[in-house]
Amino acid sequence: MIQLRTFSYGGGVQSTAALVLAAQGAIDFPIFLFCNVGDDSEHPATLAYVENVAKPYARAQKIELIELRHMRKDGTEQTLYQRMTKDGSKSVDIPAYMFPSGMPSGRTCTQEFKINQINRWLKENGVVKTAPARMGLDISIDEYQRMKTDDPAYPLIQKEYPLINLRLSRQDCMNVIERAGLAVPPKSACWFCPYHRIKDWQTMKRTTPALFDRAIKLEQSLLSQRARLGKEPIFLTSKLRPLDSVIGDQSDMFDDVDDACESGYCMT
Repeated sequence: MIQLRTFSYGGGVQSTAALVLAAQGAIDFPIFLFCNVGDDSEHPATLAYVENVAKPYARAQKIELIELRHMRKDGTEQTLYQRMTKDGSKSVDIPAYMFPSGMPSGRTCTQEFKINQINRWLKENGVVKTAPARMGLDISIDEYQRMKTDDPAYPLIQKEYPLINLRLSRQDCMNVIERAGLAVPPKSACWFCPYHRIKDWQTMKRTTPALFDRAIKLEQSLLSQRARLGKEPIFLTSKLRPLDSVIGDQSDMFDDVDDACESGYCMT
């Protein structure tokens, strides 16, 4: 049986480079799957890039770029932001930092809103365990530590790392995109993702202050939720202080720790 070849598209630099490479025949992935965790959850710049650059390019190059969303059993969409902020919610869903350990909390965002949606699409399109889909993940050679073996919980997915095989770095990926005549996309992630670096939060505060204010309000909501449940506080940065007190602190100006999601499905 022929295995379906698909690529997990995140809307960022590495996955857009993979889209270009597929169009050029350098890698063999005719289907790209973009898991949109919600128009109120994805960074607006990423959504704009996908709509205005990636989708038109894919159509012109005869590549399928399919957008997937998280759906409830009744057929309505549920976004990550909606689930985190619904009344009575007991789940954090994102890897916020717990006080006092500084460890990220348990998260379901990637599994529920990305991997499960890809798995559902594969089932609907006839993929079976005896012939799992070859799933390309957009990890570059400078992030090789994010490579993971196949997950037995998802037998329909067989992982491949084409950018690693080609020994392409993130900068190489930017070069691939620019040579194709496309704008380089911003780093993709939810606007409230705790894996943002300090300089990412500073950029958000400077360039999109309304979005930064929403992140402050979300963190405050999560803190209230945890207090109501009698659980330890959680924060959106590893500084274990409220976001509005961390960003703008000159001592953090050059903090450049890059805690990327290890799954390979996010921030690429």
